[in-house]
Amino acid sequence: MLDRPANLANDAPFERHRPASALAALTGEVAGPASLGAVLSVLRRRRLTLILSSLLMPLLAWIALGEVTPRYTATASVLYEPNSYTLPELQSILRADPTTEAVMASQAEIVRGLRTAERVAERFGLDRDPEFNRALRPPGALAQLLESARRVAARDVPWLARRIGPPLSTDAEDAHHAVVLAVQAAIEVTTAKASRVMEIGFTAEDRKLAAAAANMVAGLYIQDQLDTKVDAVRRASRWLEHRVGELRREVLDAEDRIAAYRARQGMVQGVQAGLGTEQVSRLSTDVLAARDERARAEARLDAARGRAGAAAQAAIALSVAPLRAHRDQLAAQLQSLLARLGSGHPDVMALRSELAEADRSVGGEIARVVAASEADLRAATERVAALEQALAQARTGLEQSEQAQIPLNAIERDAEASRTLLQAVLGSIQQTAQQAAIETPDARVVSAAMAPVQPSFPRSGPLLAAAAAFGVLFGLLAVYLRELADATFRSGHDVRAVLGLPCFALIPEIGARALKRTRIEDFVAYKPLSPFAEQLRALRASLWFGAERPRVIAITAARPAEGKTTVAIALGRAAALSGERVVVLDCDIRQPSFGRLMRADGALGVVDCLMGHAKLEDVIRRDTLTSMDYVPAGAAETNSLGLLMSEAMGRIMEALRADYDLVLLDAPPAFAMADARVVARMADATLLCVRWCSSSRAVVRHSLELLEEAQARVAGVALTRVDVRTHARSGFADAEVYHPRYGGYFRE
Repeated sequence: MLDRPANLANDAPFERHRPASALAALTGEVAGPASLGAVLSVLRRRRLTLILSSLLMPLLAWIALGEVTPRYTATASVLYEPNSYTLPELQSILRADPTTEAVMASQAEIVRGLRTAERVAERFGLDRDPEFNRALRPPGALAQLLESARRVAARDVPWLARRIGPPLSTDAEDAHHAVVLAVQAAIEVTTAKASRVMEIGFTAEDRKLAAAAANMVAGLYIQDQLDTKVDAVRRASRWLEHRVGELRREVLDAEDRIAAYRARQGMVQGVQAGLGTEQVSRLSTDVLAARDERARAEARLDAARGRAGAAAQAAIALSVAPLRAHRDQLAAQLQSLLARLGSGHPDVMALRSELAEADRSVGGEIARVVAASEADLRAATERVAALEQALAQARTGLEQSEQAQIPLNAIERDAEASRTLLQAVLGSIQQTAQQAAIETPDARVVSAAMAPVQPSFPRSGPLLAAAAAFGVLFGLLAVYLRELADATFRSGHDVRAVLGLPCFALIPEIGARALKRTRIEDFVAYKPLSPFAEQLRALRASLWFGAERPRVIAITAARPAEGKTTVAIALGRAAALSGERVVVLDCDIRQPSFGRLMRADGALGVVDCLMGHAKLEDVIRRDTLTSMDYVPAGAAETNSLGLLMSEAMGRIMEALRADYDLVLLDAPPAFAMADARVVARMADATLLCVRWCSSSRAVVRHSLELLEEAQARVAGVALTRVDVRTHARSGFADAEVYHPRYGGYFRE
């Protein structure tokens, strides 16, 4: 627990430890980074602040929640599923866009439109409800103050009145608009992620009103969807009917123009085509037939002239065939007779005559057939020429008719297109009428809103939890700030970190119950086994350690009420109880206290000895409780500094050093009194008393600098008036000395 002091020397000051970092000073560690244990120690020391903050914030939140009027939110679910249309006309008017996030966001804005809010306000009479009509609420204190300031400024400083704001409006239309905007703000529409479901919520102080308004908003949205589609279908029907009238007029006009054109051009329509076309077709057929007949006549003539075989001739001239057969038979008989009878035989001669007659008969018949075939050929040729001439004339007329037919064809195409479009529009009118009869909205209610049981605002559970969390965080911040703002010494770790000096002892504060009727200076004598006495012995042991043990020790503090006089007397008594020869001098000449504490008021003391009014042995007095000797301050003296710096003081110190094992000098506070530096300079070592959790670090540090400037050898620090219970719960390492486990070593 206690640090070993540095080597003591008469001519050199004690070596000081290096101050630790600010973080180490904050967390109570001498060196190294802040550990979790150090943080927990801080929280343990400041637990009251943390607990109060953690309880205060939820308490304030609970009180505030009690003052807030609860509001309820009812929610209705609507499914948006747009219908598709088979009619091109309706598709152009009622286009079903693909359902995207943008489409759903647009539908949400449609749901909470101003028109919907206005109808809800009218339906439930929200103009008369102070919740939505702010004009019905009494103006708040701030509003009244601003209005008063504006009125005052309007008389003298108009520009300031304009900066303050416009006057409170009393116009009914403005109030109605404000109500509509308030109702719109109460409508909340959200879209479930990756779906077509919209959650339509309405927030109001009346939970039944919230449910009814949410259902009405959903119903108005669906009804508006249906009305929009029905109106669109009606507009489409009216447009189609108007279009039918236009197309009918176009068809009639086209038919009239066709008839008039035919009449002007003399165009007659045939059974299947135009009259000229049918005539050309008929003449073409006749020409082909005549040409066939002419070809057959040429074939018969060729056959008659012998340009073809016998079979062809027989086929063409049947009358020649028997004659030729008879002639061929005679020729065969002649050949047979010539072979048997010879050419001169009378039968041969007769047969030759008969064969010649047969040849003449065949030739005559062929000549007659040739003449008839030539006559038929001439007639067929003339018919072909006549028909070709007629066909050429008909074609010429047809070409002229076709030139006149071109404008007629254009008119007929227009008329036919109008007829086709008219039929299509008539069919669309029928389908549109059927669509209007079965039209359905693009949305439907999935679940209607019900009156909520729990308010949506304020949500007590989450808010209280958030307040508790904020309280904890605020408490941690307060603990941190208090820890930063705490500029006192709370443990020996702080002493080492800030001053670089060892902490020799933690002198506990003795309560009135423990003291009873005993004074704190006498407690070490009456309770030699108490923790108080043990800390004094530890202090004496720490001062005793070292190569050269100091015999003259100055005990001082940064400022009054630090307990330095109590430490000096109690330390002297503890050392005397240990068998040492001890003397304690009251060197606080300006404000002496030994006479009062040791019951020696008016006795001679240090001042009398220094001024030569008394000898040293005359001013030394014996303690009534122990073998300790003490020297009171004596008569008050304003020139205390001169006395302490005199040669007489040096002689007194030399005499006491020779006669006593331990000389304790109770010096004045070092911060404001120069006497303390003189006393500390004369001592072998100086003990700086610092009041626990009270002395300012800056004051103590400055006091230490003053002592070091005076070349005083400050050995260490004793923390005084330590609250045992509080320090035991602080988490510092040196608080271990107050742990109950050591209770067996002490006796109260």
